[in-house]
Amino acid sequence: MAETGSSVPRRQLGRLLRQAREEAGINLEAAAKTLEWSRAKMYRLEAGHTSLRTHDVNLMCQLYGTSTDLTEVLVSLARESKSRGWWHSYGDVIPAWFELYVGLEAAARHIRHYEPNLIPGLLQTPEYMSAVFETKPGRTSQEVAQKVALRMERQKLLARRSPAAPLFEAIIDEAVLRRPINDIEAWRAQLAHLVNGAQAGNIKVRVLPASVGPHRASFAGAFMILDFPAKGTRPAEPSTVYSESLTGSLYLDRPGEVETYASAWQTLWNLALEERASEDLVGALIKETYDD
Repeated sequence: MAETGSSVPRRQLGRLLRQAREEAGINLEAAAKTLEWSRAKMYRLEAGHTSLRTHDVNLMCQLYGTSTDLTEVLVSLARESKSRGWWHSYGDVIPAWFELYVGLEAAARHIRHYEPNLIPGLLQTPEYMSAVFETKPGRTSQEVAQKVALRMERQKLLARRSPAAPLFEAIIDEAVLRRPINDIEAWRAQLAHLVNGAQAGNIKVRVLPASVGPHRASFAGAFMILDFPAKGTRPAEPSTVYSESLTGSLYLDRPGEVETYASAWQTLWNLALEERASEDLVGALIKETYDD
């Protein structure tokens, strides 16, 4: 039977189940034998090619000895994998503490990030992160510190060696670079970090100048496009578009949806300043902070 639901929760479920099995020290054949499934079925489930019943997920979790918290996430993902479209609303179906996007990001070979409002998360300094996270009312200093620690951990993927770090391309609206945080020294450090980060061979940053008028993505807001690698004979996972709002996160992976965003991205990439000119602009903005 054809799968009608979004493949995003299904793929993440497969990744987490494979990780849980490996951490338990159980090979694929042994797990399949214990569960009385074929090796091919285990392969399809871990590759995210087919949905799982919540009952089956519970059986696998018992076999692998997963924690109660992780079991909750896996069962929730199995339930959500049957939805036709998928909107991850924080604290609703998937537990709020579970960062679903992080798994997709870590598995990607190419990440494209358009950002009209903030410095992209993978290029933020800890001080800038804190300023962003502190904007949520009621968030404690401990919660801010935890958020910062998670984001800094995420940033390590841009420098990892195995598997190879993904290609990361960012388009940042010039208005973002003219919207400083209160600590001017920390703001200078953030701008410098942006330039320094762009020196890595797998990172490309372009600035969309203020002179550009309305464009195709004017109403889109920030979005990311993630492309995934093929693994052996296993085909690559479908490219996925990710975007956030105040109440949740949208994941799109149907070909027509991805193509729409990819086309908008290419338009923005062509409108933006090339990498060297973008660096020069950031450098000029750093100088302006000293002249003020």
